[in-house]
Amino acid sequence: MKRFLFLASFALCAPAFALDPTADATAKFLAGLPVRGTSLESHGSDPGWAAHATDLDRAWARLEKQQLSKIRAWAPETLGAAYEDLGPMFYMFSGPDFLYANAFFPNASTYILCGVESVGPVPDIDKIPRSIFPSALANLRKSLDSVLSWSFFITKNMKVDLRQMQLSGTLPVLYVFLARAGCTIDSVTPGALDREGNFVPEGKGTTPGVKIVFLNPSGREQTLYYFTSDLADWAIKANPGFGKFCEQQGNGVTLLKAASYLMHSNNFSMVRGFLLTHGKVILQDDSGIPFRFFDRNKWDIQLYGRYHGPINRFKQHVQPDLVKAEAESKPPSLEFSFGYQWQPSRSSLMVARPK
Repeated sequence: MKRFLFLASFALCAPAFALDPTADATAKFLAGLPVRGTSLESHGSDPGWAAHATDLDRAWARLEKQQLSKIRAWAPETLGAAYEDLGPMFYMFSGPDFLYANAFFPNASTYILCGVESVGPVPDIDKIPRSIFPSALANLRKSLDSVLSWSFFITKNMKVDLRQMQLSGTLPVLYVFLARAGCTIDSVTPGALDREGNFVPEGKGTTPGVKIVFLNPSGREQTLYYFTSDLADWAIKANPGFGKFCEQQGNGVTLLKAASYLMHSNNFSMVRGFLLTHGKVILQDDSGIPFRFFDRNKWDIQLYGRYHGPINRFKQHVQPDLVKAEAESKPPSLEFSFGYQWQPSRSSLMVARPK
């Protein structure tokens, strides 16, 4: 019995060992974290990587102070059971933004992210010539600039930044966010969804994606999926795999941020309907599901921050009913920025729970 207890205690305290140590080492390397003792240790002496690590350390220190520490204080108290929920987490129109998915919902068993940006090949540091290390890493930092500074990706910029010859696609960004969140990548499986929503080998489906199994800082296994898919109604009808995959996951918590107001259009009614049907909680800014779609007989709504309307690019999507609801409820302020209004004093979000 004593031996069993000792082994059980050791298992709980033992460090996480990845099934694919190369993927985990690559993630740490791209994130500018120490790679001593990994297969990429020799690359850690490269001056280009040292500069990359210094820049990311500085950016993350600022991000931690201005955003992440405040979200970690806000989310458990505000989201309650949803924060602790161990089910799936849906983040449509996300791009590779695992950073905020994990910040708000760190306990989800499965993260399902979707965007129009391609997955790209699995990063292989050894295949990148040393002479272009600095430029490849600089471009990776450039692709992170907007989400680190303003909390969201700019889609048109991402399309350009992620098409570079080296470190292309969303995978390098996902690697950085996983490593910086203190996670250990266990395995990375490129694949696709067939028309029935099954995750199949790469090239055998119609919706490309990737499955990343990782261990969180406490050693619990979690899964991250990222799929490249258009979520317009016509695209879902033509290629139903992603929709069917999400249906198979059941109900889950939902995050919507900087979603380009797409679901304000009737052309995105199917994804909007799915989230309203399957959301255990919907945390969003005003660019997500329009306020008018939340029947107050069916939903409990909590508002936070100050709604100043959309930025100029999306000024046609102002919501008078949201203005009225905020005036009536006098919501508490936000200490962090969220969505397109990147200043905390101008940011607002909504937490909707089905009754």
